[in-house]
Amino acid sequence: MAGHNKWSKIKRKKGAADAKRSKVWARITRDIMVAARGGVGDPALNAPLALAVDKAKAENMPKDNIERAIKRGTGEIEGADYEELAYEGYGPNGIAIYVDVLTDNTNRTVADLRSLFSKAGGNLGTSGSVAFLFDQKAVFEIPAAGLTEDDLFLLVADAGAEDLRREGDHFTVEAPAEAFGDVQAALADAGIEADEADLRQLPTTTTKLEPDQAAKVLRLLDQLDDHQDVQAVFSTLEMDEETLAAVEG
Repeated sequence: MAGHNKWSKIKRKKGAADAKRSKVWARITRDIMVAARGGVGDPALNAPLALAVDKAKAENMPKDNIERAIKRGTGEIEGADYEELAYEGYGPNGIAIYVDVLTDNTNRTVADLRSLFSKAGGNLGTSGSVAFLFDQKAVFEIPAAGLTEDDLFLLVADAGAEDLRREGDHFTVEAPAEAFGDVQAALADAGIEADEADLRQLPTTTTKLEPDQAAKVLRLLDQLDDHQDVQAVFSTLEMDEETLAAVEG
């Protein structure tokens, strides 16, 4: 999964910041709307909504935009009805791919994704075709400055975390999905702010490819990630330092 994070960060650096911001805001707006469904518009009483609002603030989304998205979600303002879905398939060289989607038009989304998979030499599968190769985990990326690994480990382990590792200037914490709220609360109580905190589908096994083969998979992952309805993309491609360096080069 560390490889996926590095790929995402490399991708963000390559993209034009202004062009990406509007898409990021659109995705976060939909996240807020879905989280606020059911009428619970107070982030203090709605953990998924609190997470979405935190992401919005981290992306410098204006307060008015956030409040409008919440009101659309609670029904105070009319808005599109979005559905959370997952699509699964295989990319080039049999790499399993799991795609989280938020859409108001499932016919459009599935047609677009099927086309992307097909053009890349892969295929969109049925529900469950690759899900067994992934585990959903809560993942937190925390700046390492001012923190010791031992102290942080004790803090997050008590809250239910399973793993802590240092990756460059950040610590990455993994926990069962159901422990997300407990770990988030423990970090907040300790005054520790995570740069990223979300639920991810982590591969239970990965496959290493030659650089040219990996590049084909990465192109498909990029294309999927760029789709307006796609929230996140996960794969079983082994993206170690050697592969990433070769692909970047």
